[in-house]
Amino acid sequence: MTTHQDTFAYDSLPPAQLQPEYRFLDLPQFSRPEMLNCAARLLDFHIESGNGDSVCMRTFHETWTYRDLYEKSCRIARVLTENMGMKPGNRVLLRSANNPMMVACWFAVIKAGGVVVATMPLLRSKELSTIVDCAEISHALCDSALAAELQQISSPFLNSVACFGDGSLEAQMQEKPGHFENYPTASEDVALIGFTSGTTGLPKMTAHYHRDVLNICEAFPRYSLQPVPEDIFTGSPPIGFTFGLGGLVLFPFFYGASVFLIEKPAPEVLLEAIHKFKITICFTAPTAWRVLTGKVKDYDISSLRKCVSAGETLPLKVWQDWYDATGLKIIDGIGATEMLHIFISSSEENMKPGATGLPVTGYEAKILDKDGNEVPENEPGRLAVRGITGCRYLNREEKQREYVQHGWNLTGDIFRKDEEGYFWFVARGDDMIISAGYNIAAIEVESVLLTHPDIAECAVTGHPDAERGMLVCAHIVLKDAAMASEQTAAEIQRWFKEVAAPYKYPRLIFFADALPKTETGKLQRYKLRRA
Repeated sequence: MTTHQDTFAYDSLPPAQLQPEYRFLDLPQFSRPEMLNCAARLLDFHIESGNGDSVCMRTFHETWTYRDLYEKSCRIARVLTENMGMKPGNRVLLRSANNPMMVACWFAVIKAGGVVVATMPLLRSKELSTIVDCAEISHALCDSALAAELQQISSPFLNSVACFGDGSLEAQMQEKPGHFENYPTASEDVALIGFTSGTTGLPKMTAHYHRDVLNICEAFPRYSLQPVPEDIFTGSPPIGFTFGLGGLVLFPFFYGASVFLIEKPAPEVLLEAIHKFKITICFTAPTAWRVLTGKVKDYDISSLRKCVSAGETLPLKVWQDWYDATGLKIIDGIGATEMLHIFISSSEENMKPGATGLPVTGYEAKILDKDGNEVPENEPGRLAVRGITGCRYLNREEKQREYVQHGWNLTGDIFRKDEEGYFWFVARGDDMIISAGYNIAAIEVESVLLTHPDIAECAVTGHPDAERGMLVCAHIVLKDAAMASEQTAAEIQRWFKEVAAPYKYPRLIFFADALPKTETGKLQRYKLRRA
């Protein structure tokens, strides 16, 4: 059962027989009480233990202590519940770049018993509308700098929005005391919903419990990073990604450390932060590590002790070039929104360059053939994983059956396992394009392109690229073939960035007279990939 008054998330969970088999929850570090609000351990604990005056967040312009964060999140929780009418279990959309108020809002929602739906700053109104309607989101907290797209949403569900940065939310906060009694959620109440595109038109909602939020803090970071309170984390992934949420919020706060938040983390800005603020742990994507390698000689990064890469596979050359330039070993890892965070990685002690690594504490993995049988060593197959977290798609039983089979989570990645048990990435097993750390579903890009008045048909594929890993490549059939030109391609790209998230736009456009299809009319993307 759930303690939530609004039971949407609970009612939308897949039935027990379709959920994955959870493992290792009987280990002491993963054993949680029946009643649990994860904000108590991540934030309140530091106040109660006398750590309130320690720094928890910095930016180039401000510094927050744990007490600052605690009091502000309590005040926002009161605004949500007393002014905005939020009830436990309501879904609350967060829209902001990585900044302290975004983090305070995240904790406020958790404290009040709400369900966090954090989104990326680049999303446009059409994409936000889909998220609002799918999750039946009733409330939103938004950075005023990003309010324009949110204001265009017309939904029967969204009824209360507050903005920060322009003083409106801050004015309401000033009227509230800096204490709030956490709502008594259950360990298995949904704390957050992460959206993942997949390869279908509608995005999929993945639900994670309060226990999951704490348990991942005992898994990857303890296995690979060994954080201490003196550590300062930073990185480029948005907090709207579960990769960014873990690396920039959950992990530093669980270990009493601090984070340096950067709203626009260009490579030079990351290096400047490491240089000036003595960053010790950095999370970013392989594309960024490659760029950082070319610029690192101009900065003092001697404070940096752990480098983490995820979001796409880490090429061996990127790893080697960084190591040659700095003497630091990049820790690669694979995670998934469905699994909440990284489940296969390495530490500096057990690292094998080029391999993704070994299952971290709390997880086990194997490689399967198309019939579900385990394959011999070094043969490629489907990656299957299970452990302390697992896939829970809301209201998508057909997709749940695809992702979870016989208790195992099938990630859609092709891997091989060597004779020493190390897992090596081979390829994506679907039509997901991973470009510069962003997951981009081909069908999502196609859906946008098909709304252009001059496009009759299109197919989107990934094109290998040394810098970004893959490029979004659109094969387009125009209604008027005579219009095919570089100018038309550029116009389509400009238009796309105005109506959808810019990181999804097709960097390569090829015009064709027709697209390859089967006799039944099914698109043959594999022929386009070979072209």
